[in-house]
Amino acid sequence: MRTLISSGSEFEEKIGYSRAVRQDPWVFVAGTTGYDYSNMTISDDIVQQTDQCLQNIQRALEDAESSLNDVVRVTYVLTDAEEFPKCWPTLRKYLGDVRPAAMMIVAGLADPKMKIEIEVTALKQL
Repeated sequence: MRTLISSGSEFEEKIGYSRAVRQDPWVFVAGTTGYDYSNMTISDDIVQQTDQCLQNIQRALEDAESSLNDVVRVTYVLTDAEEFPKCWPTLRKYLGDVRPAAMMIVAGLADPKMKIEIEVTALKQL
């Protein structure tokens, strides 16, 4: 069964995608930025953006009846590679025990305010 998960972000409606898609036993979470979707604000600080990204991802996984513990793959997209080490403690806080396969890419993002975008794939524990 396929279930679409929305965060309520205006981008999902404008672009035509879902925050996450659950196709049991898999959960695919779209690239997620540091926007606080409750008020559509974003911090200028990459560490705060990283924390908000992971809170948003955690919420999407929970909505899909999954959790960060189920994450098997993560992709980080940053606008500046030199800022990546600043994110490590926050990444370790959320995923340090999970230790998914990971990749980091440097690229431009859709909004110049965005400094990081994170995408995850989870395999739900049955």
